[in-house]
Amino acid sequence: MKVLIAGGSGFIGSALAQSMRKDGHQVIVLTRQTPKTPGQLRWDGKTTGGWAHLINEVDAVVNLAGFGLDHWPWTASQKKRFFDSRILPGLALASAIKDASRRPRVFLQTSGINRYGLRGAGIADESTPPAEDFLAQLTVHWEAATQLVEELGVRRVITRNAVVLSSRGGLFPLMALPARLFFGGRFGNGTQAMPWIHLADQVGAIRFLLENENTHGAYNLIAPAQTSNADFMKTVAKVLRRPYWFHVPAFLLRLVLGEMSVLLTEGRYSQPKRLLEAGYRFQFETLEGALQEIFK
Repeated sequence: MKVLIAGGSGFIGSALAQSMRKDGHQVIVLTRQTPKTPGQLRWDGKTTGGWAHLINEVDAVVNLAGFGLDHWPWTASQKKRFFDSRILPGLALASAIKDASRRPRVFLQTSGINRYGLRGAGIADESTPPAEDFLAQLTVHWEAATQLVEELGVRRVITRNAVVLSSRGGLFPLMALPARLFFGGRFGNGTQAMPWIHLADQVGAIRFLLENENTHGAYNLIAPAQTSNADFMKTVAKVLRRPYWFHVPAFLLRLVLGEMSVLLTEGRYSQPKRLLEAGYRFQFETLEGALQEIFK
């Protein structure tokens, strides 16, 4: 398979590219950074100049582009950057596919598990309607940006992602830092959901969905275990052999982080219903097993 990964220089994209190359697949990476390795091309994240012709050559396109939500503070200009960095790349990729003489067989669009809202009754699955808050509506527009590819006859898969556990990047190293410094504890009251997935399963599920021609539509990429924030932080402390005692109240997080604090103090329970039904088998189903592998 020959695959084009937009936003492929991040830690998820890099892991995916490495995994696919290891198995003999050809990978082209579009990045807004200065290319550092062969197979990387620089783009501005909003136009098709200099790379659109590659669409004629690839079997799959993976869109991972998006400015990380862990950037603080969430000012109006920062929120605009969150939107633009997700919507504009999607529109550009869809436009390139529309104009291509040979279209890819599959298009994988990343999104977020926060589509279902920060709270709510019952456990959400892929059929749960989107909420109205900022994070949920961000995912609505994010996914809609590449809707055109379905109308063009391309199989489109949407992955709604949670916190990806890895020592290499993302939000998790920052979340684990208090425990490393012997100040581990829950955030807020600790009852909020803490959806997670190990990087190996994030990459494995993406590859499974790309290669399985019977998959289409949205899939929650989260581990099947229902984990609260308190359970999550307690397990981090246990695996690191650190105390679990320094609980941070929600009002203090709001005071320091502002609106961004919802990433730590709010969360709705969800399940990977369609992914399990499709036959994906998780490498790391339990949090303790995932953390032991990361911290070994």
